[in-house]
Amino acid sequence: MSGRPLRVGLVCPYSFDVPGGVQFHVRDLAEALIARGHSVSVLAPAADETPVPDYLVPAGRAVPVHYNGSVARLTFGPVTARRVRRWLAQGEFDVLHLHEPVTPSLSMLALWIADGPVVATFHTSLLRSRSLQVAYPLVRQSLEKISLRIAVSEDARRTLVEHLGGDAVVIPNGVWVDTFDRAEPDPRWTGTTQAPTVAFLGRYDEGRKGLPVLLRAVGHVLDALPGARFLVAGRGETGQEQAREILGDRASSVEFLGGVSEEDKARLLSSVDVYCAPQTGGESFGIVLVEAMAAGAAVVASDLGAFTRVLDDGEAGVLFRTGDGDDLGATLVRVLGDPQVRERVRTRARRVVGRYDWSAVTDQVLAVYEMAVAGRDAPVGEDPSSLRGARLLELRRARGGVSGGVNA
Repeated sequence: MSGRPLRVGLVCPYSFDVPGGVQFHVRDLAEALIARGHSVSVLAPAADETPVPDYLVPAGRAVPVHYNGSVARLTFGPVTARRVRRWLAQGEFDVLHLHEPVTPSLSMLALWIADGPVVATFHTSLLRSRSLQVAYPLVRQSLEKISLRIAVSEDARRTLVEHLGGDAVVIPNGVWVDTFDRAEPDPRWTGTTQAPTVAFLGRYDEGRKGLPVLLRAVGHVLDALPGARFLVAGRGETGQEQAREILGDRASSVEFLGGVSEEDKARLLSSVDVYCAPQTGGESFGIVLVEAMAAGAAVVASDLGAFTRVLDDGEAGVLFRTGDGDDLGATLVRVLGDPQVRERVRTRARRVVGRYDWSAVTDQVLAVYEMAVAGRDAPVGEDPSSLRGARLLELRRARGGVSGGVNA
């Protein structure tokens, strides 16, 4: 069967109304597969009025739920289950690829309902997770349906092994490397020797993204480089308030750009002297580090395990102690003041990023698909026992065992 076009069903648990890392991963994988001649349909939460690609089937509006240190938008319930059944029946998929199948949303429903060649990708990295502890009884038997498992990093693989058992092959998140490599610098964001620029991307009001850590470092940098500028891109309500509280009059050195398009993100990363990733935890990979490396920015990142591995044990970027604003400030002063350090890590980064290009990642995913299909000759269909999981969930809800109010 090697090389023949496949009918692939991708399920994303998180809403495309407010896209994030998993949604972008699913979107890019779908487009990479389509470019190779495969037929792909994506099922994901999205409101009817949300613009979505032609290959995406909206599964309805989602409900915001606190999950893994941020707010995830999920959808569940009997109406959603009917949509999953209809999508599966119409799709006649050779392989079903679920993302985050233990998150109480579409992927969990699809895992209960489907039978046949099933691949699952696990994105989450947590030292301990109440959410996974609650979800495990709901999916324990259904996990046996998964033909092959993928983890996006060693950290995500460890979370899977420790919380759910079993193992997974590690296939990293993908990046369109050429898109970032070819991005033209923007004069608005380009630094100079006297006024270097540092970029940060992430939600302002998610503590684990580390904006307060960066803000605590700003003063140290301005003491050494008074003209330095900090360009903060992302969404949230509290960014400027945090900057004023921590920096006072020096808050004017921090420019809040708001949400930026994918094109502007690439231009921003190609313009700045340093991309700073001050995250404090909950990161299984670090896709924006790869994007910054591909765009030619020198990366300064917290020494989380996932970031250390992406940065080739610190050879393709410069690491600082996680959560330590003073250490970040000293590290930024050193990197911004030493062109040789920046060139050294950028040179190493250019050699590293190829392993994350979608051309390499898609090859690995397709190899997994081929093994899954070879092991299960029948196409994806409905599991006759698929109502069991829904009944179990309703029982746990009635006993107060599932939080978040996810229902559709």
